[in-house]
This record gives sequence, C-alpha cells and structure tokens, in this order.
Amino acid sequence: MPRSGRRVTTSCTPFSATATVRRSSRRSSPALRAEKMKLIWHCHACFELISADGSVVFDPYSPGSVRGLKLKPLHADCVICSHGHSDHNYASGVELSGSSPKFSLTQIPTYHDGRQGALRGDNLCSVVEAEGMRIAHLGDLGHTLDPETAAKLKPLDVLMIPVGGYYTICPQQAKEIAIALDAKTIIPMHYRGAGTGLENVAYVDDFLALWNDDEVVYLPGCEYEVKPSAKRQIVVFEPDKSCII
Repeated sequence: MPRSGRRVTTSCTPFSATATVRRSSRRSSPALRAEKMKLIWHCHACFELISADGSVVFDPYSPGSVRGLKLKPLHADCVICSHGHSDHNYASGVELSGSSPKFSLTQIPTYHDGRQGALRGDNLCSVVEAEGMRIAHLGDLGHTLDPETAAKLKPLDVLMIPVGGYYTICPQQAKEIAIALDAKTIIPMHYRGAGTGLENVAYVDDFLALWNDDEVVYLPGCEYEVKPSAKRQIVVFEPDKSCII
C-alpha cells in the first residue's frame, strides 16, 4: 500500500541540492508571471506552469534520457521533480529566478511501481494551489491509490497523469484514478510519440480510446490556458516542436 500518512506542504522554500523542490536564493533571471494561468508541455512528463502567483517546472528530463527529445532552456521560480530518474530529475537544467512563488505546494509520497517501491523506488505526487485552483502532477505513479491517499489529492481542477504503462500505471488505471480524484481537466503524459518517448510505453491513443469522443479536446499547440471547467475533459497537447530532435 502507498504511504498515505506523510504530507509535506511548502511554498518552495530552500531545500538541499538533492531535494525534490529546488529554489534559488539568487536572482538569475526575471520572475515569470502571467495574467492568465497557462501550462506548457515540453514533452514526456515535463510541464511548465506560469501564473500570477509564480512559475514552476515539473519533471525536466536530462539530455539523452528520452528518445528523440532534448529539453530547451527553461527558467522558473522553482523546479519540482517527482523522483530521481534522469528523465524526471534534470533540475539543474532550469534557470531559477530567485523569486519565491506565492502558490502553495503539497507533496504526497507514493511509489514508482506496484510493489511499494521494490522495483523502481519512490515517487511524489505534487499539488499546486494557485489562483483558487488545484493542479496536480503525479510523476511516475506506478499503482492505484487507496482512498486515504486519493482524499488528500482531490478534488482537482487539472490533473497531469502518466498513461503509457510499463514503468507507470496503465491507461485503464489512469482513467480509474482520474475519475476517483474528481479531476475536471485530465492531461495525459509519459507516453510514446512518433519517434519520441520511451519505447516500452504505449501511445496516447490507448488512453484516449477509453473515453467518449466528446470528452477529448485536441489542442493546436503545446500551451493551454488553465481555467475552471464545469465538465470533465481530456486535453491532448501537441508536442513542443523545439524539444524534438
């Protein structure tokens, strides 16, 4: 069973160099802010969230860690890495502003596999609360969630969830978790693309096939304006072409 008893809340205060959340005390680039909150998908499981309350990059990947991809230079107020694998933990590749974001961050310990971490170790699910909305990134979650853990995560306005299987939950598990978390906007990640991504994981089509056609929204690009949704929607991004090699 996942560890559901420990819950960490922070506002991206300073951590050690090997910690999950990285924030610089030295201003090295301008703080990113946006009047309208937006998410940018930089492929694989890497997202950039920019809001009026601050900016954060989730799970940046190291050079050579993901087939067909190379992360472009990014900068943000802080970096959140779900675990230590190289395709999720390239915190040093993000230039930090030195500014403290105003959003709150809750991290809930889970596992990278269905055997309490025996195969692939630990994983952290992160929930950012900004502008009255709750946005979650589940990292490389590898198991279904017990009711206690799910209760700490939900409800969610936006959910970034792995759907490719093999290293993470499979498409069917991803759907079940998204419904259990009462997520309104569901964003699939960690799947294989045409010539990109990890070769053992599924294409996103396997996940999309589980939903009604009218629930799926295809974006024309890699950016999404985050706003409350009255009904459930599955939002599919176009890859960030600047990251494809």
